[in-house]
Amino acid sequence: MSASHPNHLIIIEDNKGRREYTLESEVYSIGRDPTCDIRLISQFVSRHHATLVRMVDDHGGYYYRIVDGNGKGKASSNGLLINGKKLGAHDLENQDKVVFGPQVQAIYYMLKRENVATVPPDEFDITLISPNMIDEEGEGSAGAAALPEDLEDDELEDDELEDEEDEDLEAGAGFSSSSSLAVEE
Repeated sequence: MSASHPNHLIIIEDNKGRREYTLESEVYSIGRDPTCDIRLISQFVSRHHATLVRMVDDHGGYYYRIVDGNGKGKASSNGLLINGKKLGAHDLENQDKVVFGPQVQAIYYMLKRENVATVPPDEFDITLISPNMIDEEGEGSAGAAALPEDLEDDELEDDELEDEEDEDLEAGAGFSSSSSLAVEE
């Protein structure tokens, strides 16, 4: 049996670059002030621009609501533009885009993760790899565990090659006496 538990992420892009935050707490303050949980680096952002509040859904899980301002009634100077609409508050959904000001934005992600029950290893589990199947470099060798039917095919191929070499020699296609082989030492 598996249950789904979402991971909540918010990716911020501002004058400092791109940063990712995993959301787990009940409340986050967002803004220019150094005391904010998620700090935005831009002169166009209010000191306490927005607040993220964790809310419980109908299924016992949770989601985040973004609220303009400090969460105590004081709104930001520029407000929030969420998915192209100016809103005072919004229940965030996967891939919602929040614009705080020029070149300052966030994208919210709710990633589903499956919890899968794990079982202990089977006491009758056997390993089908023998230590002699691994060469000195720790890599397996292709011919280490040849099956008998593979050997028969190899023997047939060797016999066929010998027959072809005999035919080539009879036809005069062998090495001539002027041929030489260079051997490096």
